[in-house]
Amino acid sequence: MRLWEKNVDELIIVAPLSKKEPSPIDLPYLQDNIKFISIPEFNILGTKNLLRSIFLLPVILFKIARGMFLCDHIHLRCPGNVGLLSSFVQIFFPFKNKTAKYAGNWDPKSAQPWSYRVQRKILRSELLTKNMSVLVYGEWLDNTKNIIPFFTASYLESDKRAFNKPDMDDKIRLIFVGGLFSNKNPEIALKVCSFLKAKNIRIELVFCGDGPEYSKLLALRDSLELKDEVKFLGNVSAERVRDEFIQAHFLIFVSDSEGWPKVVAEAMWWGCIPITTPVSCVPQMLGYGERGFLTQKDSKTISNIIEDSLMDPNSLFLMRNRAIAWAHQYTLEKFEREIKKLL
Repeated sequence: MRLWEKNVDELIIVAPLSKKEPSPIDLPYLQDNIKFISIPEFNILGTKNLLRSIFLLPVILFKIARGMFLCDHIHLRCPGNVGLLSSFVQIFFPFKNKTAKYAGNWDPKSAQPWSYRVQRKILRSELLTKNMSVLVYGEWLDNTKNIIPFFTASYLESDKRAFNKPDMDDKIRLIFVGGLFSNKNPEIALKVCSFLKAKNIRIELVFCGDGPEYSKLLALRDSLELKDEVKFLGNVSAERVRDEFIQAHFLIFVSDSEGWPKVVAEAMWWGCIPITTPVSCVPQMLGYGERGFLTQKDSKTISNIIEDSLMDPNSLFLMRNRAIAWAHQYTLEKFEREIKKLL
């Protein structure tokens, strides 16, 4: 959003207002001229929440429509609860310039919650959705004319610099970056570490991120006797994550579902080879195995991938260089240029 807001005179935000303290990974808006239209936070999980949401629906729809009426360009972020309602409201503004960033999995064959499927169906409908560019991750065969394959970026051109990786003969360094949620399967990284340690392979694992699974992971680390091998850093700055990527040899990221996982692209930028599940556009990002390893959610399989790769350092070196070259295409400068074309 920092790149979007640089190109506008006024930013109108329609969203629930959180009263929580910002975490280290949250960044402030840069735009001074901001109009914030607060809507109640809501969800449709469970009977009580559903009834409350139905009661609040007229107010929320009115405020979303008001925000769309006041602006020159409508930008939606989907999928989500607000995105679901906004995808309906935008139908009544066919002549306004619009964009939608679909940050989830656009793969038509993937299992999706019904609310995600509804948003996807509306956004790709040329009858219901007029004058809109829908930005999706990956190339898919069923795209309509308003669907544009897109990307995201984390680094500047100036971040392309030389760096040195630690010697793998000393120890193998693994990293997990992201929220510690059950659908990210962070426990698999711990089990991989345990398998490798049992084979007398010196190993180190770093977690960057926080979430509800932290206590369980801490207990699992202790039960697997990995206190010396595993560190939990919590939510840390982008600079600290960068430094950890440079030190790491492999990213363990076996999520159930993704859109464009930035951590995979960031790891590749710093020569940290991803070992990840083939969800969404991830196979395309990894060149179907040329720039990283595609695997299932199985810790023993992943540990075998790492062990086997140690026997072929030349192939690993080529894979790392291909990953770096691919990631370096997607800079913030290029991202900003592409955004300007959409406004």
